[in-house]
Amino acid sequence: MSASTPGRPDPEMKTMSLKTLAAAACLLALSTLPTPALAQHDHGTGHQPPAAAPVAQQAGKAIEIQVTGEGFVPASIKVRKGQKVRLVVTRRTDRTCATEIVIRDQGINRKLPLNQPVTVEFTPVKSGQLRYACGMDMISGVIVVE
Repeated sequence: MSASTPGRPDPEMKTMSLKTLAAAACLLALSTLPTPALAQHDHGTGHQPPAAAPVAQQAGKAIEIQVTGEGFVPASIKVRKGQKVRLVVTRRTDRTCATEIVIRDQGINRKLPLNQPVTVEFTPVKSGQLRYACGMDMISGVIVVE
């Protein structure tokens, strides 16, 4: 610690106060972000918080997925193994990196033009989870195959 001159602020204390203020400002800024938007951004870590209950596909019906400021909505879908899956994906915002949908395990990579529904079809052959994501692999969801 440095000795301070009476009547003059300690330079180390001033630096610590500025760092504390900066940290508080960052926390405040982060607290204003919408939680669902943060939940879908794993930034390549592969760790995601538990998803909401999956939307189940009814036989022969398409599943609508929207790309919004919150990411892919719904972010979890339930389908049956061996049953054709039809996703209709519509990007509703320009403020996203999700300008395409990638389902790597199915070899799918489709562009998502703004406000234009894009149909994606495939038939899963094994049970488990299929991950879908944006082209940057930052915004994602999961298809649960039963």
